[in-house]
Amino acid sequence: MNKSVARVRGAVKYVRQSPARLKKFMEYVEMEKIESKQMLCLDVCTRWNSTYLMTDTAEKFERAFERFEEQDTNFRVELELGEGWPTVNDWTCVRNLRDFLEHFYEVTLRVSGTSYVTSNSFFDELTEICILLRDVQLSADVEFSVMAMRMKDKFEKYWGDIEKMNMLVFVGCVLDPRQKLSYLEFALSEMYDSEKSFEVMQKLKETLNELYDEYKPRVSSDGNRLNVRISELQQKVKRHMKDLYKRRVIEIGGEDQTSELDKYLGEAVENYDDEFDILSWWKVNNPRFPVLSNMAKDVLAIPLSTVASESAFSTGGRVLDQFRSSLTPKMVQALVCTQDYIKKSSTEEEIKKFEEQIQELDKIDNGFCTAAL
Repeated sequence: MNKSVARVRGAVKYVRQSPARLKKFMEYVEMEKIESKQMLCLDVCTRWNSTYLMTDTAEKFERAFERFEEQDTNFRVELELGEGWPTVNDWTCVRNLRDFLEHFYEVTLRVSGTSYVTSNSFFDELTEICILLRDVQLSADVEFSVMAMRMKDKFEKYWGDIEKMNMLVFVGCVLDPRQKLSYLEFALSEMYDSEKSFEVMQKLKETLNELYDEYKPRVSSDGNRLNVRISELQQKVKRHMKDLYKRRVIEIGGEDQTSELDKYLGEAVENYDDEFDILSWWKVNNPRFPVLSNMAKDVLAIPLSTVASESAFSTGGRVLDQFRSSLTPKMVQALVCTQDYIKKSSTEEEIKKFEEQIQELDKIDNGFCTAAL
């Protein structure tokens, strides 16, 4: 598999080494009627996500590479000095790797989001990764199976020891009215054996009760501060009415001692909908669950990722790719200082269009270089 990736990488590098080759390659793309707005890109071998982007783009142009190989006599000669040129089997292997990495790439993007709540969905993403690694371990492809085993060992390092687990990840899941405890019990039974899943559930319930007891006095004190603003006469009337009501409740059948937490967990879960707005749900249900609403406000505000997605799972350091390393220090500084402003003021669609515009400018720039030659 490593050799297959290296061969595709070599082919991409060969095409991108000169504007003339790239122009010829784009002619073959048109001849093969390949419709793709993406451009060939080189990866940084120490970053799996850049390798995913390279393979995801390159495999779409397989037929163009085959035609390029037929027409360019130097293609095979130069690539033979390295790992060789990509064969049909290599493209199949690269596609399989692309499909495998795609799961991790999409999960990384989802949990690295900053414009929406992520703390309630992380456990769901974690379960998906766990099941994926387990299934790939059973694959007939030995290389994929061994790779999945190594990744599973790394997974167990962070999520195998219950004592090291951050319970807020599970609390965020419980505070999602579409999931609550029922989904957690099911997911944990898929991830762990019965003993470990039971242990996690017990620890989670303890954490939930401790958090609830911590937040309960805060809501009461907020209510007291509000009552201070009301006139003494109004306070006396309200206390008198409440006392009368409490006596009536006790006479009828006793006071309801069920906590907010128990009521919330006892209610049916909401229908699962991708457009579900969890913050709006808690805002609407704040009068029913004032304590839990305060809990949700704090827990759901916690971002899951505090670092850039490309460095979250990277085996290397912060390496500049070949394109950016050719920029002047002043330009690199400008990009670093403005990237947060660009991302914050733009939607994902606008950023995607911006990236497409950069690719178009790259094509124009290559055209000027070719004309100059």
